[in-house]
Amino acid sequence: MSGLLEVIALHPADAERAEAGGADRVEVCGSLDDGGMSPTPQLVSDVRRATSIEVRVMVRLRPGFSTDGGEAVRLRGLMASYADAGADGMVLGFLNGHGEVDALLVDELVADGSWPWTFHRALDACLDAGKAWATLPELPRLDQVLTAGSARGVEHGLPDLLARAKADPWAASVMMAGGGLAPEHVPWLARAGVRAFHIGSAARPGRSFRAYVDEPLVRSWRQLIDEELRHHPPST
Repeated sequence: MSGLLEVIALHPADAERAEAGGADRVEVCGSLDDGGMSPTPQLVSDVRRATSIEVRVMVRLRPGFSTDGGEAVRLRGLMASYADAGADGMVLGFLNGHGEVDALLVDELVADGSWPWTFHRALDACLDAGKAWATLPELPRLDQVLTAGSARGVEHGLPDLLARAKADPWAASVMMAGGGLAPEHVPWLARAGVRAFHIGSAARPGRSFRAYVDEPLVRSWRQLIDEELRHHPPST
C-alpha cells in the first residue's frame, strides 16, 4: 500500500523535484518564518504550472495562531485567489485565546470554498490535545491533520502520536506526521496506522531551506514509506 508523502515547496523547482522523486503533494509556503507563512497567488500559479501533483497552500499571515475579524476577511480573499491560481486545497489552523481550536473562526474561513484542507501544527500548540482532537471532526471538509505530537517536534511527540493513532481510528486516518520527521520515526508510525508523512528540510541537502528540494532524497523517503506500509498494512 502506498502512503501519502507531502513536501514543502518554496519555489516551482521544489515542486518539480518533489514530483520527480515520487511525492504525492506539495505544501506551498511563501517563507518558513515562524513555521510557515502564506505565499503570493503568483507563486501558487507558478507552482501549479510546474507540477501535476496536488498543491495545498499555507494560509497564515502573522506569527502565532490567532487572527481577528479584519484579517479573516483578508484570509478568505486570499484563499479564493489561491483557488483561482490552481490550488487543490489549503493548509490552515487557528486557536482562540484559551489555547483551543477556534472552530467558529475556521468554520467561517472555509465556508466559501469547496476544497479539502489540512489543519496544520497549530494543533500542537493547544493546551488540551484531547479536546482539540475531539473538535476536529466537526470542521467541514477537513481531511488531513499535520502534527508532530508536540510543539517541539516529532522527536518529542512520537509517543503521543503513536498512542493517539492506535486509540483513535479517525485520528489515524487523517494524521499526517511532520515537524522534524526523521526516517527512524516512520516504522513506528506505520505500525500505529499512520499513512501520511510530511517533510520539509529533510527533502533538502544538509537539511537546509537555502537548497532546493532534492529528487533523490524525496525518492528515498518514498521508498522507505512504501516499504514500511507494505510490512504494516491497515487493520481490517
